[in-house]
Amino acid sequence: MACHEIAALRLGPMNVLGVDDAAERAHELAELGPLATQPGPLASLAQAADLRTMLELFTASVAELSQRVATLGPTDPKLPYLRSLLVLTRKVELEVRGHIDGLGRLSRELEEMHDYVHELFPVQ
Repeated sequence: MACHEIAALRLGPMNVLGVDDAAERAHELAELGPLATQPGPLASLAQAADLRTMLELFTASVAELSQRVATLGPTDPKLPYLRSLLVLTRKVELEVRGHIDGLGRLSRELEEMHDYVHELFPVQ
């Protein structure tokens, strides 16, 4: 069992940030295996072109993982691993959300600073 959600999330930021590392991309695609091309949140997340879409798709993939964990029996040998993966992916989701919020705040603050510069130096 691979950490498919994390592999797909690694590919999303590569697209958004313009990271062009063929070896890293190949590594993550190999981790995803056939899930990289099957319709669903993981394949879409791997192709995400913006941060909001990336977060929405990652959240959807975590929801699918939660459903998978909920259907396992208490003695299933995969249960401890999948529960740990669920905790990890939830933490990553919160981190990504925090970074997106921080970038939004930066954008708003830049606009505020821009307005302030124009107050100090009015356009003639």
